[in-house]
Amino acid sequence: METTTENQVTPSKVMQIGMGFWASKTLLTAVNMELFTYLANGAVSGQDIKTKLGLHERGLYDFLDTLVSLGFLKRSGIKESSMYSNAEDTDLFLDKNKKSYVGGMLEMCNNRLYAFWNDFEEGLKTGLPQNETKGGGKPLFEELYANEDKLREFVKAMGGIQMGNFMAFANKFDFSAYTTLCDVGGAGGFLSAQVAMNNDNMSCTSFDLPPVGPIAQENISNMGLGERVMIQSGSFLEEDLPKADVITMGNILHDWGTNDKKMLIKKAYDALPEGGALVVIENIIDDNRSENAFGLMMSLNMLIETAEGYDFSAADFNEWATEIGFSSTSKMPLTGPSSAVIAIK
Repeated sequence: METTTENQVTPSKVMQIGMGFWASKTLLTAVNMELFTYLANGAVSGQDIKTKLGLHERGLYDFLDTLVSLGFLKRSGIKESSMYSNAEDTDLFLDKNKKSYVGGMLEMCNNRLYAFWNDFEEGLKTGLPQNETKGGGKPLFEELYANEDKLREFVKAMGGIQMGNFMAFANKFDFSAYTTLCDVGGAGGFLSAQVAMNNDNMSCTSFDLPPVGPIAQENISNMGLGERVMIQSGSFLEEDLPKADVITMGNILHDWGTNDKKMLIKKAYDALPEGGALVVIENIIDDNRSENAFGLMMSLNMLIETAEGYDFSAADFNEWATEIGFSSTSKMPLTGPSSAVIAIK
């Protein structure tokens, strides 16, 4: 009996994933050198790119044509006669001058995370973070909050990468029974802004540490939402949460271990009225732990970055929320691998 091509077992997937860092580092390097921002004004020759970015002739066309083959660039001509331009998604999301820019997260991946993941095996064996703290440096958030420029860049990056989820949540969640929302760890105020813009009945508070306040206030003022969104400073670890009908946490719980996760859920419970909702937006892992690869890898990234943090499933969240006293939970898909898990008091 012949084996058809369709049924043959090949090493393609093994090699594609195993060598995946080649493609990743090519893209991250292009983002870090601001290639796509440079090309946002139109097609540019390979030689002009070489001069602008300070590249050597040897790898120039292999680099640029790899980005073509991966779908990030378009090209006319070949080698010396080539002209390069951005693909549509590249132009929208990787041009630093556009509000839709999501490259801030990729810059951080290139400049920080890429090297730390080289010690992933050690992290698996020790359970300890493999980031700056390993060499006696300050934890990521402590370092960020001490430097306004770094903090501003980080807040912008996080806002950009989460904007699609915030927009989806603001439009899909039923706010008709509520009038107030508090976004815990609200960073740049973008979730509060989306809810306010899409729901006339809602008044929102963005709650985060004092250094973030001026950045959030600037964002809210620029959007003309000063009367609808209030910026409030405080520590969600050390203080009670502001009272509201809806409390949201976007990519907050996964930074912490189980006890701190439960502590934050309990604080939300205490701040909500009867019928109020806690909404947690994360890369929620599927209950069978076999489908949301991004959510699972994000959890591994929390191993690299935090002392106890990890990502979780809707079943995990339901267990914690029920233990604390919430009456019901549900899950709302958002964009890509992200979802909202919702607990009703």
